[in-house]
Amino acid sequence: MRVLMLAGGVVAACHPATAAEARDALGVHGAWAAFSDDKPRRCFAISEPDRAISPTDPQWRPYFSISHWPDKKISSQVHFRLSKPRRPGKPLRLTVGNARFGLVSAGAEAWAPDAATDSAILAALRESRRATVSGVARDGTAIRDGYLLDGAATAIDAARLACARG
Repeated sequence: MRVLMLAGGVVAACHPATAAEARDALGVHGAWAAFSDDKPRRCFAISEPDRAISPTDPQWRPYFSISHWPDKKISSQVHFRLSKPRRPGKPLRLTVGNARFGLVSAGAEAWAPDAATDSAILAALRESRRATVSGVARDGTAIRDGYLLDGAATAIDAARLACARG
């Protein structure tokens, strides 16, 4: 796995690159950045947790992304890589401003349960300053991954537009 660090602490985790794969940086917006890939075609906005809120192991890169996969007809899909794997059977919650959303997860990966929840999360992101994922880790400790939302709406829009253009 290749990791790309950007200004402002933004990280984009990438699949192994080949000569045919190209990652285009669409811009850094506050605590968020936007990228596009050609194969497979996808565009996404991404941020890593605010270290002041969620200190994490520097060898493990948690993140929050909003992805668009035009070939799969998927738009604005919410995804998290958690700071640690969730304990099975324990709830995982995303709080954005005053709104709360349940997430589904497998190991250290989490998603909104459906497209309607993706849409509701996006709406809440546009009106809030902070988002926090909380739950219980496999080892019994707390998961509390906090994200600053400065620049999130702009990065999400940049990713959506890039995929709409083809």
